[in-house]
Amino acid sequence: MKKNNIQNLKEAIEATLKSLGIKQKIDQYSAFSNWEEIVGEKISKVTTPEKIQNNTLVVKVNSAPWQAELTFRKKEILEKIHTKTESKAIKNIIFR
Repeated sequence: MKKNNIQNLKEAIEATLKSLGIKQKIDQYSAFSNWEEIVGEKISKVTTPEKIQNNTLVVKVNSAPWQAELTFRKKEILEKIHTKTESKAIKNIIFR
């Protein structure tokens, strides 16, 4: 398949998902499947993305020191999510 055809197919799929009202949710939940790649192996071992609520990703952290560190690095992690998912559907992160 030519690159143009692939690009047209991608655009058609994205338009269909958007028209069904599920593109934003798919973009948001792709952060779950890419979590280790986004934050790295070390952080992924001490965290678990739990849910998305009101465009906010809620992440369970298994210790208070890690929670403080990740809260400090929230902006950096959010930017990595936006880059990896090619979407700004997640607006905030809460570490708990």
